[in-house]
Amino acid sequence: MRRLLLVPLLVAALTGCSAFGRDEACTQADAESRVSVVWRPADFGGQDAVRIRLCANGTCEERTSGSPGDPVASVSVRLPDDTGAATVPVRLTVTSVATGDKVVEDSARAKLTEQRPNGRSCPPTAWTATYRAQPGKGLTSPEGLKLQS
Repeated sequence: MRRLLLVPLLVAALTGCSAFGRDEACTQADAESRVSVVWRPADFGGQDAVRIRLCANGTCEERTSGSPGDPVASVSVRLPDDTGAATVPVRLTVTSVATGDKVVEDSARAKLTEQRPNGRSCPPTAWTATYRAQPGKGLTSPEGLKLQS
């Protein structure tokens, strides 16, 4: 009798079904903890007119602004996998490529939010924050950013 009971439970466990009726298959999307900044290249002038530098938690990444014909550009700083629900310091510096002058300089404390791309009970868990870089305003919310010029 024991063998008859163990076999169905073993099959259910191996196929991802539970004895409680929950069948939660996980997808395989990957995710990393990171802080990102997005911008409209047209907001910063001509082709690669500025250099955008983003620093988060002591690590920095940078790139040029891109083509004004592109709707949105971005740069991200990866955070350690074990970051968790932390608040990390963020610094944005936008510098003119032609003159070396600072166009935008701003800082914030980013409260990271939990992301689970494969479902609530499936790994991985990533902690993220996203800002928008805007001339004259610095780091702002990305809400309402239009993907077309």
